[in-house]
Amino acid sequence: MRVPLRVLKARYPLVALTDARIRTTKPGPKPIRLPDGAGLYLEVRPTGAKLWRYRYRIAGKENLFAVGEYPEVSLADARSERDKARALVTSPVKRTVRK
Repeated sequence: MRVPLRVLKARYPLVALTDARIRTTKPGPKPIRLPDGAGLYLEVRPTGAKLWRYRYRIAGKENLFAVGEYPEVSLADARSERDKARALVTSPVKRTVRK
């Protein structure tokens, strides 16, 4: 089966993140980002902390949502939290800024 080139150049990984890869990833001198797809990634800091992050855009401005720390928040839980946050971001609710 042939896959169109634009599918291969997608921003999201073709292979989803696995629990085994998360457990075996060791911290380095710089933060490491392990993408899972649809804006969710695991950031492995030099201190050894593994933090779930969800990146999204509202009106062209990039924002970051902290989902939690691994292993307190599992891969499945992080994905469900990403889906909830994504539903809020894409909902047609009028957003206001309070000062």
